Amino acid sequence: MSAQPFLPFALPELGDDEIAEVVDTLKSGWITTGPKAKRFEQAFAEFLGDPQIECIAVNSATAGLHLALEAIGLGPGDEVITTTHTFTATAEVVRYLGADVKLVDVDPATLNIDIAAIEAAITPRTKAILPVHYAGLAVDMLAVLDIARRHGLRVVEDAAHALPTTLEKELIGTLGSDATVFSFYANKTMTTGEGGMLVTRNPDLAKRARVMRLHGMSRDAFDRFTAKVPSWYYEIVAPGFKYNLTDIAAALGLHQLKRLPAFQARREQIAMRYHEAFADLPLILPPDAPEGDTHAWHLYAIRLADDAGITRDAFIEGLFAAGIGCSVHYVPLHLHPYWRDRYGLTPEQFPQSQKVFERTLSLPLYTAMSDADVERVIDAVRGLLGA
Repeated sequence: MSAQPFLPFALPELGDDEIAEVVDTLKSGWITTGPKAKRFEQAFAEFLGDPQIECIAVNSATAGLHLALEAIGLGPGDEVITTTHTFTATAEVVRYLGADVKLVDVDPATLNIDIAAIEAAITPRTKAILPVHYAGLAVDMLAVLDIARRHGLRVVEDAAHALPTTLEKELIGTLGSDATVFSFYANKTMTTGEGGMLVTRNPDLAKRARVMRLHGMSRDAFDRFTAKVPSWYYEIVAPGFKYNLTDIAAALGLHQLKRLPAFQARREQIAMRYHEAFADLPLILPPDAPEGDTHAWHLYAIRLADDAGITRDAFIEGLFAAGIGCSVHYVPLHLHPYWRDRYGLTPEQFPQSQKVFERTLSLPLYTAMSDADVERVIDAVRGLLGA
């Protein structure tokens, strides 16, 4: 093993402002969903820059996806098309509602959902398309939205990786889909520890998501508890969920959001250094965003070329022996027992995702990395490939 300290795959960058805001929250006595969660929602809407967009803070992106699909009326007998090359949360929310998932392959150049495969997968049962912006690179949403319009389908974007990704200079979250859901998990481009944000221009969808976010209550708990006149009465109008974001988490988000442009710039700087250092190696490097657009660089996933001379698993073991953490994004859904067995899936149905899985790993990429940390990763990668 390396004598140097272990370099983790991901690490959040939290500063004095975040700590002070959390302490202020604790001292305020209001630690669950309250004034800071509302401020965070407002700040996020301002960041997106569209006054028609409503933001609903939730305790995870999984919760946000569930709320969005419930709000569009997804239910038993319906199907949702999404990619096999994602984390299980993308698909499991469909099953929460009794609907079925139709998995399709990815474009090998981008690792985003294969647009042609979406159209081929549509059946009379198809209700929605759920694209995933892999690693921080935008899906071709113009094509997805065109398919949805022609077939009368709803669109919910899994943007867990895609803040602040742009497509044709427009931020993901401001396009024409029914809803977009972002993640603030600890390893994302900004964090609230656990948390997410559902954004939509549809006021009916937003209203339904707010009701269902907190037990199906007819009134917001924060409004009831802060009212200046007696207002204890509420009604349960639906069997809702417990998906609200706490003020403690929102306190982090308020300052992380302010730092997001600088975070993205540092992530891009590290990605470009990796690009430069690995250009001569037997690797397929992740694609950049199109000219004029922004890649969030949530992940830097490299693929070993066929002539790399080392297996993916041996490569990972070599990095860990050098004291460097890494991960695999993802073990595709078609290989997991639940999805495989429920839908009778085989690797041959998803040749692109399968090959990517067998040859891909994600390197450390986070803003708290020093330049020396980046060079250490580069040296280890080059050493394992005999360069």
